[in-house]
Amino acid sequence: MYEPIRKKSVHSMAEPDGPHRSRTEELDIRLAGHLTALLTVTDELRALTPGPALDDAAERLAETAARLRGGRVPLRAAPTARDEGEAHLTALRQRAHNLAGMALVIATSRDDLAAAELAAACLEQHAEALGLAETA
Repeated sequence: MYEPIRKKSVHSMAEPDGPHRSRTEELDIRLAGHLTALLTVTDELRALTPGPALDDAAERLAETAARLRGGRVPLRAAPTARDEGEAHLTALRQRAHNLAGMALVIATSRDDLAAAELAAACLEQHAEALGLAETA
């Protein structure tokens, strides 16, 4: 009446036999990804509004991302450097602000003080450029 089951259960297939990453390794991967994305946006901003603050931030972002990736330096594309107006610049700064915030959350959760300080500095820099910084 019934045929025997010939395949593995879906539940047993969901558990891979390979190595599992720890929570810390997963957070390192996520943090490195956010910092690399922030580096890309920072490079675009450097092309549009050159300045020593963005140069320093880009260098520190590259170093921190490389540390988290086991010494592998993140790939960096040449910025487009085309001026698409103030709206484009604001959108880039907003994106950088969001990425810095996400990196700060992850760096804090994994107790990486250096990455948290870098993310906080980037967050503050972009908040100030967007006019979001609080006046005390």
